[in-house]
Amino acid sequence: MTRLIRIAESRSGLDVEAVLLDAKAPTNAAFLWEYLAQPRTVPAIHAMWTGPEISSPIPSDHLSEEIRAGSLPPENATINPMPGDLVLAFVPRRMWGGAPEPVFDLGLFYGPGARLLFPIGWLPGSVVAQVRPHQLESLAAACGAIRRGGACEILYSRGAAT
Repeated sequence: MTRLIRIAESRSGLDVEAVLLDAKAPTNAAFLWEYLAQPRTVPAIHAMWTGPEISSPIPSDHLSEEIRAGSLPPENATINPMPGDLVLAFVPRRMWGGAPEPVFDLGLFYGPGARLLFPIGWLPGSVVAQVRPHQLESLAAACGAIRRGGACEILYSRGAAT
């Protein structure tokens, strides 16, 4: 059974499905699937350092204290995401500028030349899902519109299993 993640944002016309990579990133895929037991609207913005990426940091209040106290292992890790990759990045508490909360970030990559180089250095992320190949062109167009239009809110939800 293939599990899908739907990613949508109305202003840009973003509406794609990504195949969850359960076999390659089992812990991270399970985390994302459980997080999406209900549809989630997550603030998003075009990334500053990583290139062609729409970054959606998961708000702390979306996660239980138990989850925030834990961690996610690197699985199916990359520092150079490809177009269509949905990357789940985890940064432990106090690692980034002493921030007291961990960072769980969903990065939606839409073009070539991406890199996971941050002010704190290289940070491998887990490729947890991939946008369906026939949707890559519309993904790039919609993400370009988000880049030009500024901050937005992306709806992440479970898609229909196939």
